[in-house]
Amino acid sequence: MKKKRERQKGQNYIIDNLLTPAARLTGIVCEGRRLDTNFYLNDVLIVAPALLGKIIAIRYPDGTVSRHLITETEAYRGVEDKACHASKGKTIRNEVMFRRGGYVYVYFVYGMYWMLNVVTGVMNEPQAVLIRGAGEYNGPGKLTRALGIDGSFYGEDLTVSDRIWFEDAGYQARWETKPRVGINYAGSPWVEMPWRYILKSLK
Repeated sequence: MKKKRERQKGQNYIIDNLLTPAARLTGIVCEGRRLDTNFYLNDVLIVAPALLGKIIAIRYPDGTVSRHLITETEAYRGVEDKACHASKGKTIRNEVMFRRGGYVYVYFVYGMYWMLNVVTGVMNEPQAVLIRGAGEYNGPGKLTRALGIDGSFYGEDLTVSDRIWFEDAGYQARWETKPRVGINYAGSPWVEMPWRYILKSLK
């Protein structure tokens, strides 16, 4: 049986002895302060690791709110990044990426899953963070399915939306970096870029 651990001042939450990084952090999420526009205006290589240990909050039609600690992210950085959807220019699908940071970018893959992304940076410099894991959900498709995120979330402003936003509960995160997943089409050097961020511990 997995034991929930209470958050105590100064305590480190080292990830060990459980199945996944997400499961290892189950039970320590608390309500935090909503992230504002200034946070999202930073470069994606700052925002992607900074989102680790932050909380994604979803409000459902019945008024209930679920909160999940973010455990894994990937950065996609502008038109020069061949793995980024913006690398081929502005389209109807990726238009939101060209807005200022703080908007939701979702897209459908494999005829099955929605991918949740957070737009970052300034207007007309398209960047986004893919949320790969949060709470007990390890994998971007599993996450959106569990949280009920679909195409209707496209273009939501995370700074004012009443159904999706991100919070800072004061956790300090430690992480490791790895190459991104499933982007062989992008070629070198983009497949080797260590722009995947995985939560290791919290304080």
